[in-house]
Amino acid sequence: MTTPLARAIAASAELIAARAGTRRPALAVLLGSGWAPLAAQLHDAISIPYAQLPAFPRLDVEGHSGTLMLGRLGRRDVAVLCGRKHFYETGDAAAMKGAIRTLAACGIRVLVQTNAAGSLSDAMRPGALMLIEDHLNLVQASLLVGEHGAARFVDLRGAYDPALREQARAAAAAQGATLHEGVYAWVAGPQFETPAEIRMLQRIGAQAVGMSTVPETILARHAGLRVLAFSLITNMACGMADEALSHAHTLAAAQSAGVGAAQLLEAIVAGLEI
Repeated sequence: MTTPLARAIAASAELIAARAGTRRPALAVLLGSGWAPLAAQLHDAISIPYAQLPAFPRLDVEGHSGTLMLGRLGRRDVAVLCGRKHFYETGDAAAMKGAIRTLAACGIRVLVQTNAAGSLSDAMRPGALMLIEDHLNLVQASLLVGEHGAARFVDLRGAYDPALREQARAAAAAQGATLHEGVYAWVAGPQFETPAEIRMLQRIGAQAVGMSTVPETILARHAGLRVLAFSLITNMACGMADEALSHAHTLAAAQSAGVGAAQLLEAIVAGLEI
């Protein structure tokens, strides 16, 4: 007997296939705060609101439009997800499960993720870009409770695909762009961290901190997708600079640097060998 989620995924995949026409993307990009300019760079694009896709979540965070777009970057067909559901909205770490599994059902093999994050390193100032090499799941909320069989015990070694990361570094170098690399720490939010928490994160090896991405990486790996991920640094973490943190501040900083970030991401995505 199929589950309600399985039926929603099948219905969503069928609708996407019907709307896709000749587009056959094998790569999807999930856009976080500040990365929306990438969607404007798509050619021959169509848009499908998440509300029309039964397996996709409804979004209510500013800066996340809740639209699936299918189009081209360079010569590559891509699917672009404009926004995600966050753990801090509902307490559901698996809120994007239906969307990620729909991507897999549609033939997606690679998920490129983006987010806005706070820097824990003096070497990464606001506006910098960081390639995620690994993550710390500090929330430790299980996304795979209720799954069955050996596949639920997902091996997260190389969760952020080493070969794709190497290609990203090469593409950034060809563009003359600085691309930092480091470990991303996932915290629950929506409150920002305290200075003491930031000092703890620095000591356990994180270079950036944010409230997303890790759940989708785990879901993607469980679904058999390869993952590449980037953080747009919007602020120095609490206690590292004399500034008050707010969601409005994060959005403003992300929008200020978003165009350049999206241009580099377009070059990276268009040139990936997958």
